[in-house]
Amino acid sequence: MSVKPYSPEGGSKKDQVRQMFDHIAPKYDFLNRTLSFGIDKIWRKRVVKLLRRKGAMQIMDVATGTGDLAIAIARSVRNAEIWGVDLSSGMLELAAKKVEKKGLQDRVKLRQGDSEALPFDDNSFDAITVAFGVRNFGDLNRGLSEMQRVLRPAGTLYVLEFSRPSSFPIRQLYGFYFTRILPWWGGLVSKDKAAYTYLPASVLQFPDGKDFEAELEKAGLKPIRSWKQTFGIATIYISEK
Repeated sequence: MSVKPYSPEGGSKKDQVRQMFDHIAPKYDFLNRTLSFGIDKIWRKRVVKLLRRKGAMQIMDVATGTGDLAIAIARSVRNAEIWGVDLSSGMLELAAKKVEKKGLQDRVKLRQGDSEALPFDDNSFDAITVAFGVRNFGDLNRGLSEMQRVLRPAGTLYVLEFSRPSSFPIRQLYGFYFTRILPWWGGLVSKDKAAYTYLPASVLQFPDGKDFEAELEKAGLKPIRSWKQTFGIATIYISEK
């Protein structure tokens, strides 16, 4: 059974994820930087660097959240048009403020949308990015299949997602931090303990590594490379249509 942020009986995972991000949106950026010690910014920069080499002009950032990755792409990949799509209106409101502050309104377009029913035509994008979003999909296969649908032939999908380290002592330290420290501190600051209990639970349930590559293949995508980040705490998965 798919793990949910709140009550197992309280609606679909998709509805609960939307509710969760609407609620924690005001503290999301602060907690992201604090709880990751800023390492998440390095990981995103690596995604942008990979994307820049591709020379993509039409790009979509799925589960864009407060827009960090979409903004980083716009500032690095010249002349590209970026669409940031997210389920949460609360997160998109913050993203819009950041986009406007940086003067990127003409380059970054934001739209509320469901990853399992993307509001775009087939073969619309040269590249798609997702940072820490796929594990929140209500139906992973449908979400991946939708991204495959809107990618152009030979288009590239870049997924940055948490994974589980396997080496000693990183695995043990990571487990302690993720299951004890993170839920306590995240819950204290956000006033939503359930949201930051869901985070480690969703990571532990997520099919990382070869298992995720198998999910990509089921959705009609060809895995090209999986690049582990910072002792395996996160992984960048690259696949093509």
